[in-house]
Amino acid sequence: MEFLILAVSVAMTTVAMWRLPGVRYGDPLRRTLWGCSAGFAASLWTRFPPFREALGQLGVVDFDALFKYLVSIAACLSLLNYSVTSYSLAGDDAPTHIAISRKVARVARRSILVVVPTMLLLFFFAIDRRQPSADFAADHAGEWGAASFMTCYYLYLGASAWTVAYQWTHVAFRAETVVFRLGLALGAASTWLYTLYAVVRLTYMWIAMLIPTPASVDHTVEILGNAFNVLAATLFATGASLPTTNVVADRLRTWRSLWSLHTLRRELTETFPDITFQPAGTRLREMTRLTPPLDVRLDGWIQEIGDAVNRLRHHAAPDLWPAAEEAAFSHSDPDPAAEAHWIKAALASATRGCRSTAPAEPLPEKPFGTANGEAAWLRRVQAVYARIRPQETEELLAEAGMPCWHQQGRCEAHSA
Repeated sequence: MEFLILAVSVAMTTVAMWRLPGVRYGDPLRRTLWGCSAGFAASLWTRFPPFREALGQLGVVDFDALFKYLVSIAACLSLLNYSVTSYSLAGDDAPTHIAISRKVARVARRSILVVVPTMLLLFFFAIDRRQPSADFAADHAGEWGAASFMTCYYLYLGASAWTVAYQWTHVAFRAETVVFRLGLALGAASTWLYTLYAVVRLTYMWIAMLIPTPASVDHTVEILGNAFNVLAATLFATGASLPTTNVVADRLRTWRSLWSLHTLRRELTETFPDITFQPAGTRLREMTRLTPPLDVRLDGWIQEIGDAVNRLRHHAAPDLWPAAEEAAFSHSDPDPAAEAHWIKAALASATRGCRSTAPAEPLPEKPFGTANGEAAWLRRVQAVYARIRPQETEELLAEAGMPCWHQQGRCEAHSA
């Protein structure tokens, strides 16, 4: 069980770290989602023995239990606020399940000002904490102070979880996409489990007040409690992560495009440094930049490559494109191969300073609908570009001729 608790704690912490950038933005939806992820992650860590023992060294007996319950309450409030913030309908137009959630959220925000101070007073003054507890709820079963303390917590947890479960169950059937529907269904299952967990633990606490329970029952309840929390947290983390799978896939695709296009972009911007606001760094440096965002950076790179290719028209002979097509004719991917040969040869001509006053014809138009489509094309071009040998480029230039040969006066590079 300890290994399972550790694995789920790490998974929930990963979700919280993934959501951490949302705290910087003014979007309350991102902040509340991070809040419930971070709160549940912290609560799970208190069930991992080494972490619980570390909290026990702070000098307050059973501080690990107090910390667990307080961060869980904060997570419940964030979860409730998230479920309410997710929907913009207001007033009489809001469906019943959303209206109920809003009312419960308002009550929860106000009641936390009473619940938390009450729990603190009960914890420090009404619970016998002379000996540290291995399991706070089980070790203090039958004590009125502990029962009152746990009642405050489990009523708050149960009411919050039931409200969110009720709303997400309704919304899951109406979700527009399969991924979103599955994510909501897993989230609803998680919160129903938390609701059931709250009912079971609260019932057990008050039964123990009336009927002394044997140690074996206490141990069984502890195991079941951990199992409930691990399963519920797993479902919640999975459900919260599913809608972001498309985002993760897009980021990985963008990152791969930046990685692939680095060489092509660097060589072009070194030849035409005035087309970029940010000189190209090493591939490692470019891949570890935090700003600007990946998609913005990719758009910029595509624009810079396009501008540089347009300038290369002054360094390409009119016959260079037909010669490049001929050179790429037998290639398995001939169209991007022809463009790669044209860019490589024109870039070699530009490096030598050979320039024509009249530009060559532009490269054939491509029907790109999105930046991702253009990036995919440029990756194909780069794949061929990286494998072109200098000898092939020289042969292509010899066949097509220098750009200045087709004008009355030679360029400075060939004027001698």
